Amino acid sequence: MKNKNITLKFILVIVLLIGSYYFFIYHSNNIEEYTMEHLSIQHQFLTVNPYSRPGKALKKVNGIVIHYTANPGSSAQNNRDYFENLKTRHTTKASSHFIIGINGEIIQCIPLNEIAYASNNRNSDTISIECCHPDSSGRFSNATYQTLQQLVKSLMTTYSLDKNDVIRHYDVTGKECPKYFVTYPQKWEEFKNSLEN
Repeated sequence: MKNKNITLKFILVIVLLIGSYYFFIYHSNNIEEYTMEHLSIQHQFLTVNPYSRPGKALKKVNGIVIHYTANPGSSAQNNRDYFENLKTRHTTKASSHFIIGINGEIIQCIPLNEIAYASNNRNSDTISIECCHPDSSGRFSNATYQTLQQLVKSLMTTYSLDKNDVIRHYDVTGKECPKYFVTYPQKWEEFKNSLEN
């Protein structure tokens, strides 16, 4: 009987250890460089500084926030360089994990296990994506839109999120961002629904 109790306790300890391991693997965030099979992502991490890359841990991802650059015609590289230059200009605090360009190119600026200065009180639990746009309407090019769909779907899978965990900056603060999806909320719903396909 005594040996049976010891065996049961041993099995229980093993089960708890395995369970703890899987909980840690699936509920912690240790991703730095993000890669996708069908999309090329340039990893151009910002220099750690108080204005665009604070270096603070993003321990758990509960959502994805979509933004627009509000800078018509600018490229992903232009916007990445703007974030980098904040370390010396000190004009504001701003950054994003990813920037998608007008031609669908992606630059990752912040490791996914660190916060970005993009979504106010949701910086601590979200990944942010800035999208370039050709004109003042804020409407994304087809290439930007399609890349955004693919990137968001991939991140949803990586972090076990669903379409309701994908939000606009507007949904956090009321800021008109991303402009086109705020002006035309039905287009935002179409985008969210497309993430299920």
